[in-house]
Amino acid sequence: MNWNGLLHPDAHTAFRRIDHDGIGIERHGARSVLVIPPAALTLLAAEAFHNIAFYLRTAHLRQMAAILHDPAASENDRFVASGLLRNAVIAAEGVFPLCQDTGTANILAFKGENIFTGTDDAEALAQGVRHAWKHHALRHSQMAATTLFDECNTGTNLPAQIEILAQPGAEYHFLFIAKGGGSSNKTALFQETKALLNEVDFTRFLKKTIADLGVAACPPYHLAVVVGGTSPEYNLKMLKLATAGFLDALPPRGDGTGEPFRDLDWEHRALAIARKTGLGAQFGGRWLGLDARVIRLSRHAASCPVSLGVSCNAHRNARAKITSAGLWLETVEHDPASVLSQIPSDRLQAPKIDLTQPMNTIRQELSRHAAGTLLRLSGPLVVARDAAHARFYQRLKTGQGLPDYFRQHPICYAGPSETPPGRVVGSFGPTTAQRMDPYVPEFMAAGASLVMLAKGNRSPAITEACRAHGGFYLGTIGGAAALIAAEHIVTNEILDYADLGMEAVRRITVRDLPAFIICDDQGRNLYGSLIP
Repeated sequence: MNWNGLLHPDAHTAFRRIDHDGIGIERHGARSVLVIPPAALTLLAAEAFHNIAFYLRTAHLRQMAAILHDPAASENDRFVASGLLRNAVIAAEGVFPLCQDTGTANILAFKGENIFTGTDDAEALAQGVRHAWKHHALRHSQMAATTLFDECNTGTNLPAQIEILAQPGAEYHFLFIAKGGGSSNKTALFQETKALLNEVDFTRFLKKTIADLGVAACPPYHLAVVVGGTSPEYNLKMLKLATAGFLDALPPRGDGTGEPFRDLDWEHRALAIARKTGLGAQFGGRWLGLDARVIRLSRHAASCPVSLGVSCNAHRNARAKITSAGLWLETVEHDPASVLSQIPSDRLQAPKIDLTQPMNTIRQELSRHAAGTLLRLSGPLVVARDAAHARFYQRLKTGQGLPDYFRQHPICYAGPSETPPGRVVGSFGPTTAQRMDPYVPEFMAAGASLVMLAKGNRSPAITEACRAHGGFYLGTIGGAAALIAAEHIVTNEILDYADLGMEAVRRITVRDLPAFIICDDQGRNLYGSLIP
């Protein structure tokens, strides 16, 4: 792979200079060497991850804003786009990060052969990751294994995934990505063969796999498909780069030498397929995808790996470089409101649901509304996700019974980022509901988890459990965590399992929190009605 052509983005990519002393050219005999102090690497990584936690590219904001003016967009599309744009405006104040899952730190670096740092570059970059997550109310999500089955949170969001490749010259180029669990979990690899490589079968493949993505990874997506690769591992690496837009400069056709290329025609087709799923920007419509990339790689004659993945609406990635002129970081939009014709408003009216009432009364009120109805929730919610659900399940299986609060209140699946000073809670958004699916039928049978709030579609077993036990699954906007924290949460306290850190059980009070009925007590499922 010739990376050199990808390291110099087009003229539309702007960089800002970061001041730092000690960077300069030194002569060593006939060789000119760019000397970079280790602290410069640490500063660049810290600045990059801070930027992509709070700010978006101007081009991405404009893509989102286009949804509001698309006459073919659904009201649900526009509702989600409005929420995400307002979320960007709030996050740009620098207090609440864009998403509650501030992600795994990924760094892909290209180091020129005529560069001297005098250090372990990966360690210096990792210290920048440590600094960003420590000082900016981001969420520590990395779990270190202590045994095959036991693990603990590292408390630093390390380790980071860092890869440094050698290149000619005396420049250092970087791609920084913060990858959340929701979008990572939607990465899919398929071990295919030559039989897939025809128009009919490839179209059928895309229709199925794109619809199977669902909405749990917070659309509208930057969608990517990679076909081929000398190994499945290389295919998946290229997929991640494609979702970040890093491969956009690839040529539009192959030259027979094995170099990768983009297929622009199939990119248009893939995006059209995404829009025809009906899933929309989370609750129905046409805006499942903002754009699509289809990358073709060379392959071994006996195998054809194909992968599909997304970058979610947070789209947290940025380029950077170090040259003899200093440190340079891709610019992001610090004033989102300035690129919008107007700050969008929450235009949809919705019935209000009082969560202070007994659970049976709450369910009776929900029963009056059909699947797909937008509601406004006010009152207490219990917040519990993966680790807490595992403990609840263990209690149930060992005869200890479930906590009363698990029966008395709706359950929200979430894990907020760190709480900024003087605020009620950190960025707070729903996590992927499907991960809790294995527990729910037994919990409902025990009279608990009868009203759930999260994001994304769920398995048929949950629709059936809601029908059998009179339960409901509600969905709120995925990716609007700054908005929810700033405008909809009024109290927050640790209720149980404080040792779980960001996964501790909490009780929060919400005010006018928007939520759609996804599954109702009659066995109706919003997403089941959307996909043909």
